[in-house]
Amino acid sequence: MTITPAEQRVILHNISWETFNTILQELGENRSERLAYNEGYLEIMTPLGEHENTNRFIDDLMRILADELNLNLKKFGSLTLKRDDIRRGIEPDSCYYIQNEPVVRGKKDIDLKYDPPPDLVVEIDITNSSLNKRSIYAALGVPEIWLYDGQNLKFFVLSEQVQTYKQVKQSPTFPVLTKNVVLQLIEQSLTDGETATLRSFRAWLKQRLEH
Repeated sequence: MTITPAEQRVILHNISWETFNTILQELGENRSERLAYNEGYLEIMTPLGEHENTNRFIDDLMRILADELNLNLKKFGSLTLKRDDIRRGIEPDSCYYIQNEPVVRGKKDIDLKYDPPPDLVVEIDITNSSLNKRSIYAALGVPEIWLYDGQNLKFFVLSEQVQTYKQVKQSPTFPVLTKNVVLQLIEQSLTDGETATLRSFRAWLKQRLEH
């Protein structure tokens, strides 16, 4: 059996912040690679099939959740999140404004010098990144992270007092959704198909919200 990797990763050492910004400019926006920078370390990650499929499926779940819960959701995908003053930057697999959606509703781009960070980011790390991404998100002030490693899903919330993340059992943004439900839906989509699975998820969610 041939095992296809979910991501390709390259870690570069002793990279200056200025070089990181130059690489971002040279690569442009129309690319699949996602970059992360922290204290001289630069990761360049290229997502492959399993990675992107899972990311897009979780994004579909987010849309259904926001729709059924009557929440305005602003999606910024793998938006480059960076701050020059702390010299940290990262591009999540997906990021969302929910609580702060009214603040950024009319914006087409985000500048963390003036704008709040996304309320929630999704990271797919199936091949286990060696870069400490949570420390980057903590420095940027992202309140919530969903981390999927190919087998398990973990929810993390930021403790503002110590600027570190603690793992929690349920997402504070979407407490109706447990990690086991998400994992079951991912597995179901591989057998029943994504459209059928999303349809059944919406029906399940409607039923839960009625009680």
